[in-house]
Amino acid sequence: MRVVIQRVKKASVSIEGHIKSQIESGLLILLGIEEADNKEDIDWLCRKIVGLRVFDDEQGVMNLNIEDAGGDIIVVSQFTLFASTKKGNRPSYIRAARPETAIPLYESFVKTLSEALKKPIGTGEFGANMQVSLVNDGPVTICIDSKNKE
Repeated sequence: MRVVIQRVKKASVSIEGHIKSQIESGLLILLGIEEADNKEDIDWLCRKIVGLRVFDDEQGVMNLNIEDAGGDIIVVSQFTLFASTKKGNRPSYIRAARPETAIPLYESFVKTLSEALKKPIGTGEFGANMQVSLVNDGPVTICIDSKNKE
């Protein structure tokens, strides 16, 4: 699993002109899933995300995690995070999980993250054409791959 985490002042996901999810301060997470991913990847990433200290404390130092900061989260599935651009100019998405694998893993990721944060998580809609809007705060953008834990 691969995530791009963006600290945001606000973010929203719209589908066909209707807002599906929106948050104020928090994290917008783009989630890429590959065929080799499993529950272990979900558990590790969710623990990492909830513990990630990327919010400012009283001294302006990034020392608070999402829970300490009282922030919210939106998770958007994004198979293009596994794009391969090694050959030619058209990306290949062969490493991205097929929907029959990716959808249950995406749903499990959202459920696990929601349980860890102890509040609902906003989502997009798997496979939909989504418009994602955000105001990146900082900017702070962090990429994590569950296959590169060291």
